[in-house]
Amino acid sequence: MSSSASGSSTSTALLTDHYELTMLASALRDGTAERECVFEVFARRLPAGRRYGVVAGTQRILDAIADFRFTDAELAQLEQTAVVDSATLDWLADYRFTGDIDGYPEGELYFPGSPILTVRGTFAESVLLETLVLSILNYDSAVASAAARMSAAANGRPIIEMGGRRAHEYAAVAAARAAYLAGFATTSNLEAGRRYGIPTRGTVAHAFILLHDTEEAAFRAQIEKMGTDTTLLVDTYDITRGIETAVRVAGPELGAIRIDSGDLGVLARQAREQLDALGAKDTRIVVSGDLDEHAIAALRAEPVDAYGVGTSVVTGSGAPTAGMVYKLVEVNGRPVAKRSEHKASRGGRKAALRRHKPTGTALEEIVYPVNNPPEPEEHDKQLQIPLMRAGQPVDDLPTLEDARQRLRHGLVSLPWEGLKLSSGDPAIPTTFL
Repeated sequence: MSSSASGSSTSTALLTDHYELTMLASALRDGTAERECVFEVFARRLPAGRRYGVVAGTQRILDAIADFRFTDAELAQLEQTAVVDSATLDWLADYRFTGDIDGYPEGELYFPGSPILTVRGTFAESVLLETLVLSILNYDSAVASAAARMSAAANGRPIIEMGGRRAHEYAAVAAARAAYLAGFATTSNLEAGRRYGIPTRGTVAHAFILLHDTEEAAFRAQIEKMGTDTTLLVDTYDITRGIETAVRVAGPELGAIRIDSGDLGVLARQAREQLDALGAKDTRIVVSGDLDEHAIAALRAEPVDAYGVGTSVVTGSGAPTAGMVYKLVEVNGRPVAKRSEHKASRGGRKAALRRHKPTGTALEEIVYPVNNPPEPEEHDKQLQIPLMRAGQPVDDLPTLEDARQRLRHGLVSLPWEGLKLSSGDPAIPTTFL
């Protein structure tokens, strides 16, 4: 896309923050804009009580940078509102990111201080990416980190992501992708299915039951259209009667029932007993309704076959941002660092490795200057990979399925206490060399 593509809906340029353009204009004026710089993305800490974070959104960042152009309409907006001067407008009209990016692949675990993304280029072209990069990484990683905890709590039982009504319409699509990356089985978001190939599933809402004169009529209509393998919502009126009606209409081969309210543990036990007594021993029980990782864990011993999760996953289950920052750490090969109290950064471009026991259990994350790596050990794992070179994504980047598999392996590598849902320190320490 070029600047002549006026009004293109795919442009991401005005996701730039006002203060980034202020820095750009000032740097162009005093001649520092072309200095070669390194920016790093990291989190100073994990959300309170969390023991690990999950990287998500990297591929979306690369796609967004590829579309990062200032269209005629956007340049006109900046001119009309006097955000920048004419010299800066001329520079923006030809903007392309031509630098290099390295980072943790999606699905990788991260800890405080992990150099999750490293952006190298001129100050001018790199500083404009701050808001774009952080808005994607902070949200997607927050959702993936919460979803990973829920998937672990589900202990192999499938979870459907169904939070589209609890998030911004575009964020909902990103959340569905991040949740799937982190182990959710399906999503109800059809756009996420179209865009990312995520399996989609869905049942009906209470409105469909209320539309019909009787619950039986609603069930019969759904069965006639969708077949007996569908999921019937049985708690609109009385669950016991709802289950009896569902099996009578669909027969014992009914695929599943869904319970969306009440004491889910008690109701699931009662439902299982009733279904078995009615001969529907293979009918699955799906529960939903304000579930989070703690509620899922509490239901682990109950006869629940699948979970539906909405609000808690799209809001990061109490941590709606990963708290990542985008900081300048090197200028023309010279390390620079912020020294503000409680917000200090470490200068110089860095890389990271994760050290493991021979058994595969992670011991520590080691963050080191790229020009002074530690002595390698047999079970070390380098964490950053090339993502972009000369402004173009590298070939053969990991896929979404690769990310799902990477996270599975990463969680298995954590010490057992690292998977606890209770508050605690990061699962492994970070060592800075």
